[in-house]
Amino acid sequence: MPSGSRYKDGVSRGRADVLAEHAWARRQAPTDSEAKLWRSVRACQLGTRVRREEVLEGFIVDFFVPAKKLVIEVDGGYHARRRMADARRDAKLERAGYRVLRLEAELVMHDLPKAVSLIMAALSA
Repeated sequence: MPSGSRYKDGVSRGRADVLAEHAWARRQAPTDSEAKLWRSVRACQLGTRVRREEVLEGFIVDFFVPAKKLVIEVDGGYHARRRMADARRDAKLERAGYRVLRLEAELVMHDLPKAVSLIMAALSA
C-alpha cells in the first residue's frame, strides 16, 4: 500500500504507525491512575475484555471495551486545559458509534470502587 494511502479509520498509514508506536509506549509507562484502574479491569474482571491504550478513529484512548464499544478515559490535570479538544474528540468517537466515559484521575486514585461502579453502570447501559 503506498505510504500516502488511507488505512484503518481513515487515517494515513504513516499516522497509524505513529499512533501504534505511541500507544505501545503509553502501555509501557501508564500514569498512576491508569495503572491503578488497569489492575481492576484487566483479565475480564468486569466480565468482558478491556484493552488499554487502543487506537480508535485516529486517537489513542486510555481503555476500550470492544464488546460494548465503550471508551474509558482517565482525566488528570492535563485534561483541565483540554476540555474543548476533548469534547471534539468525544464527539468524533460518538459519531463513529463509540460511547465515551470520562473519569477523573482523582476519583480513580481515591475512590476506586466508585470508579469501577461507574464503569459497570456504563457497561450495563
